[in-house]
Amino acid sequence: MSNKIITLIHKETTVPGRVGEKLIAMGYELEIRAPIFGDVLPHNLESYAAALVFGGPMSVNDNEPYLRSELDWIRSVLAADLPYLGICLGAQLLAKVLGAKIGPHAQTIEEIGYYPIYAAEAGRDLFPERLKVYQWHREGFELPAGAVLLASGKDFPAQAFRWGDRAYGLQFHPEMTAGMVDFWTEQGADLLNVPNAQTRAEQIVGHAENSEAVSDWLETFLNKWLAPVNLHA
Repeated sequence: MSNKIITLIHKETTVPGRVGEKLIAMGYELEIRAPIFGDVLPHNLESYAAALVFGGPMSVNDNEPYLRSELDWIRSVLAADLPYLGICLGAQLLAKVLGAKIGPHAQTIEEIGYYPIYAAEAGRDLFPERLKVYQWHREGFELPAGAVLLASGKDFPAQAFRWGDRAYGLQFHPEMTAGMVDFWTEQGADLLNVPNAQTRAEQIVGHAENSEAVSDWLETFLNKWLAPVNLHA
């Protein structure tokens, strides 16, 4: 069984963060590709254990060739029954492939900082009743038809979902480390003056208060996501 997880990024500065750290500790290797910078996506997926797609500042509704390529590729991932995990933009791409609408909040609310999400009835084996997680997005997605809601939020109701047995979408960012929060809030300081966004100081405090709980949850979640994949088979 392969230990490679093909991993898509959308910015030169993107790092896998805590998600990458935990997957590597579990024995996996991340193969990073960036279609936005011209990387070609593999058609043969037999040599991969899973697919992981991170976020980015673009919209899934942008008419860009690399996004159309990613959408087609995600369809092939699902057809191959390869475990898929989409984070933020990666979740929105999955939702779009499944026919859901993606767009900004009706009241132009954005989520930037730490906000609570709540376990849905079907997600109680994967999520605690309440968990504060890191968010940075202006758009959200509807729950795709046939998908299972796992966690919800106040302003953006669909926060986590599963489609089939192996594909998951998370609107939030469990990969965040203290260094990443520091970098994002410094580089994106001009984006923090929108409705509902937390200040840089609030986000740093929020990470200190909630990082351990998110880390514990993430480890359990990743093990359950990849449970069908046995590296020793």
